[in-house]
Amino acid sequence: MKDFILRATAADGAIRAFACNSTETVETARKIHDTTPVATAALGRLMAAGAMMGAMLKGDNDKLTLQIKGDGPLQGILVTANGNVDVKGYVFDPTADVPDKYPGKLDVAGAVGNGSLRIIKDIGLKEPYSGTIELISGEIAEDLTYYFAKSEQTPSAVGLGVLVDTDRTVRQAGGFIIQLMPDAPDEVIDKLEDSINHVPYITDLMDMGKTTEEILEMILGSLDLKNTDKIPLNYKCDCSRERVEQALISIGKKDLAKIAMEDKKAEIKCHFCNKVYNFDENDLMNLLNEAMSK
Repeated sequence: MKDFILRATAADGAIRAFACNSTETVETARKIHDTTPVATAALGRLMAAGAMMGAMLKGDNDKLTLQIKGDGPLQGILVTANGNVDVKGYVFDPTADVPDKYPGKLDVAGAVGNGSLRIIKDIGLKEPYSGTIELISGEIAEDLTYYFAKSEQTPSAVGLGVLVDTDRTVRQAGGFIIQLMPDAPDEVIDKLEDSINHVPYITDLMDMGKTTEEILEMILGSLDLKNTDKIPLNYKCDCSRERVEQALISIGKKDLAKIAMEDKKAEIKCHFCNKVYNFDENDLMNLLNEAMSK
C-alpha cells in the first residue's frame, strides 16, 4: 500500500486520530495541473486534510468539499473527498507564485492571502451541512484547527506538510488530525497538549524520513495509541460524459438552445482531471430535446 490513511484511537477512546501519507496522490495532482511549487504545497495540504476528513465520514457515498477563497495569487483551492477516501482537487491559478518566506520555505500563506474556508458535507440528508470561517493564517493547518473548534466544537490538532523537490516533484506529503472526544479527562488534554508542543513540525519529521506510523507514535505513544485500520488513498476523478451532459441540461433550456443554435458546439473541461468533453451541434440538439421533454 503506497498512499494511505491511518485511523487510530488513544487514551482509552478519549482521542481519535487520523494520519496520512499522500505523497503519490499530491504528485498526481501536480502532474495533472502543472502547479508551481507553492501551489503544489497549498493544494497538497488541503488534499491531505480532505482525505482524512473523508475517512471521518460514516457512509461510502458521503461527500465533502473544502473550498478556500483568498485574495492571494492562488485565488482559491477546491478539494472534494468521499467516504471511500477518494480525493481530487485543484487550485484556481496553478501558475501563481510568490517568493519563498526564506530559503527552502514556501510561503503558502502569502499565496493564499486573506479569505475564507468553507466546508460542505453531503451525508444524505435533505440539505448538506455547511460551515464557513475566516482564514486566520492561510497556512491551512491552523485554519482547519480553528474550523474544527468553531464550527464543529471539536478541539483538534492539525498538522499538514508537503515537501517539494528542486525539480518541482513531490518528495513527501502527508499530515495528521488528532481530536479530543467529548468529556476527555483534563489529564489527557494536558498530556496531549504537552506532546503536541514538543513534536517538531510535520515537514521536518517527514524530511527526517519518519513514517506516518512513527509520527503518530511520537505524538500519541504515551497515551496508549491503538491503530485501528489503514485505508488506501487515491487521487480519483469521477467525471464522465453522462455527468457533463446532465450539467449542460441543468443550465436551462434557453441557454442550452442558445449554445446549440449560435455556437453549434461546446467544449467542457473538467477542472479536476483536465479531461475535455466535446459536443457537436447534433449532440447539443439531442440534449435540448431531452431537456424539453422533462
